[in-house]
Amino acid sequence: MSEFRIHHDVNELLSLLHVRGGDGAEGYIDLLQKHRTPYVTTTVSSHSAKVKLAEFSKTPEDFLRKYEELKSKNVRNLDPLVYLLSKFCEDKEMLQCLQQNAKERAESSSNTTSTTTTSYTLPQTSTKMSMQELDELRKKLGNVTASSNAPLPAEVTRKMLRDKHNKKNPTQPNPVFPNWVYERPALLGDFITSLTPPGDPAVAIGTMPPAAQEQALVEDLLFVLVGVDGRDITAQPVLGRQNRSFIVDSTLDMSVKELVNRILPVASYYSTITRFIEEKSSFEYGQVNHALTAAMRTLMKEYLILVTQLEHLQRQGLLSLQKLWFYIQPTMRTMEILASIASSVDKGECMGGSTLSLLHDRTFNYTGDSQAQELCLYLTKAASVPYFEILEKWIYRGIIKDPYSEFMVEEHELQKEKIQEDYNDKYWDQRYTIVQHRIPSFLQKMADKILSTGKYLNVVRECGRDVTCPDAKEVLYTLKERAYVEQIEKAYNYASKVLLAFLMEEKELVSRLRSIKHYFFMDKGDFFVHFMDLTEEELKKPVDDIVPPRLEALLELALRMSTANTDPFKDDLKIDLMPHDVITQLLRVLAIETKQEKAIINAEPTDTTLSGLEAFSFDYIVKWPLSLIINRKALTRYQMLFRHMFYCKHVERLLCNVWISNKDFKQYSIPSPKWFAAAFALRQRMLNFVQNIQYYMMFEVMEPTWHIMENNLKTASNIDDVLCHHTSFLDNCLKDCMLTNPELLRIFSKLMAVCVKFTNCMQRFTQSMRLERLSLEQGTMDAPSTQSEHAEEAEKKRRTSKLLAEYVDTLHSDAGFEATISKFDSSFSTLLLDLLDKLSIYSTNDCEHSMISIIYRLDFNGFYTERLERMAIERSQKAAV
Repeated sequence: MSEFRIHHDVNELLSLLHVRGGDGAEGYIDLLQKHRTPYVTTTVSSHSAKVKLAEFSKTPEDFLRKYEELKSKNVRNLDPLVYLLSKFCEDKEMLQCLQQNAKERAESSSNTTSTTTTSYTLPQTSTKMSMQELDELRKKLGNVTASSNAPLPAEVTRKMLRDKHNKKNPTQPNPVFPNWVYERPALLGDFITSLTPPGDPAVAIGTMPPAAQEQALVEDLLFVLVGVDGRDITAQPVLGRQNRSFIVDSTLDMSVKELVNRILPVASYYSTITRFIEEKSSFEYGQVNHALTAAMRTLMKEYLILVTQLEHLQRQGLLSLQKLWFYIQPTMRTMEILASIASSVDKGECMGGSTLSLLHDRTFNYTGDSQAQELCLYLTKAASVPYFEILEKWIYRGIIKDPYSEFMVEEHELQKEKIQEDYNDKYWDQRYTIVQHRIPSFLQKMADKILSTGKYLNVVRECGRDVTCPDAKEVLYTLKERAYVEQIEKAYNYASKVLLAFLMEEKELVSRLRSIKHYFFMDKGDFFVHFMDLTEEELKKPVDDIVPPRLEALLELALRMSTANTDPFKDDLKIDLMPHDVITQLLRVLAIETKQEKAIINAEPTDTTLSGLEAFSFDYIVKWPLSLIINRKALTRYQMLFRHMFYCKHVERLLCNVWISNKDFKQYSIPSPKWFAAAFALRQRMLNFVQNIQYYMMFEVMEPTWHIMENNLKTASNIDDVLCHHTSFLDNCLKDCMLTNPELLRIFSKLMAVCVKFTNCMQRFTQSMRLERLSLEQGTMDAPSTQSEHAEEAEKKRRTSKLLAEYVDTLHSDAGFEATISKFDSSFSTLLLDLLDKLSIYSTNDCEHSMISIIYRLDFNGFYTERLERMAIERSQKAAV
């Protein structure tokens, strides 16, 4: 058990017990960690714990009965729980604490009830209830309780099981026995309860001499042993799962009666076994129970042969009561074990794997009793045959043929096409799942490998390839588990190898991932420059005004005219215009399966219209079975990383455009260049920030993480390893690119917004200058032809430059341009310091975090160091207060 699980369980226990004060959870966790043992509680320790609890209990018989009932139902973790409770019983201080806690909780519960509910008083009656009326009321209540605890009739149970199966498999209804099989009680082989009571015998058996009594009872016993009432021994009706009891004539001689009572348990066992065989032979109870009843029926034939031989001796007058007892004793032990197994399976409502678990446990529990163990081993082998047939088809061919829902692996109807559409689709995890109570205890350790083996083969089979394990051998139950464990291991290794080779070689998984990396991680520089040049004007439009086919055509053009043309999978790249910006998308994804999910999904959309740049993303077409690895969840992560970097690249281009347009100012003699210098310096700081962030993401996060994943894929032994490495790769990229931390993401988005606003401001200023320049230069477009015209043209240009410089100064003074630049500088510096401070905190708290390299890049000359140290001191002072 991990430390996190221990921490969770301790906190849950403390909250349930309402424990307050002390050292809290940490103190108990430290104690548990110190006293952990590497071994699991053994059967011997659980047996001694059971005995100890029974001695401690006020009603030991009820406790033992409940324990056996839960054990028969194959309840998991029962023995460790009993062991834990026995330890509680030994600790008097713990018992006192629990009793006090229970008392306090009861008092608080009663106080809460009294304050929140309305009190009612019973109306006073004028007459008191007599003792006779009280007894009648008690009987009625007892009957109601007995009827509520009684099991459902067999026909109702069969109908429920049949309806459950038909609902799951409507095209394959269960076969059903005709009604006359159940309506004719004489066919069951059990005692027939007569509606009319038997008449009094002509001669009371008690008046006969002992020898005559013995002969009469021998005949009665031979009838009773095969499920037919005798004259002086009659069977009592059974209710539910009760054992059959008998009424023996009370006038019998005591010695004879004692011997009869010794033999009658065999008849009771016979009745229990017969009823079990007749009920569980129905198709509704599954193939395992059917095979078990068939094996029991074979054993019962031997028993009936013995009774027939005894009847033959009785006709010859060679069978006395003592001889009957002598001959029946060897069979009594067999019948007792069969009846015990039948009762346990019936009480536990066991089917499939739970039946096999019960039989396996019985087989091991009879170690030391060779005859009983051999009998249980025979039953377990017979019952496991249909289960192992299902297992063989699953691990050798990847097919489930489980008509009665007995196998440990359950199939769910899921469409593999949805794996490309639904972000939260869990096809790989939910198409085939383990059902815990159907796992036989002897296959518990191999359950995960059994599930994976069939899943691997099933994927290959769904691709149209027939695949069968070459090492397929019949799996048989044995007490030596290694025999079938080896078979499962061989099948698992083959299935892992086949699917991995199929995906890696035939489906070219690594090449596909490399193709996705080219586009989503922007490592094809010439393609992206060409693409952004082509689509720049189109993506500036509102998203509703963009024509997707036009973007698709421009994408196709950019692909064909760049190095991406050599990519064989380039045609699978598509355009996707998202309904949300990248920040909203990230918040929606981070909220999945959390308390905030419903609020975020149902939030009203904002009135702000997205531009094409904010909504733009790539998408990628992935077909089955590669969609198991590159599913919608993985593609969404790729898209978030791409949109993040694409927007950074867009901001970088805006800042570069500002730099290009600012070069025009160099040809003008501006009298006061101070405020221009401030704008140029701020632009350079912003450009340095954006370029360093991009460099960090692409070359310090994505490339190293990609190479780690690529090396891991070379050593992967199965598809689950591939899934794990790919998911880990994307998660690490998202985390180190600051996309999983809402606080960092918010600061970063504000920084990007300040940069965009600054570029817009500078572009507006540049645009106004250009318009003024055009108005001043009108009439100077014709080329000069003479020397005088050349001189005149030069004079006009000098005059235009002077007027433009004056216009710039006027624009600066009128619009408060210097104050605007100062405001941008202040906002950018504050946000950048905040980002660096948060990065410093998170990098210190997480030793594996690589974000600290951003600080070194952005603060390479120590410009921000003093401010960051001052902020750290202020934060520590606040924490101390």
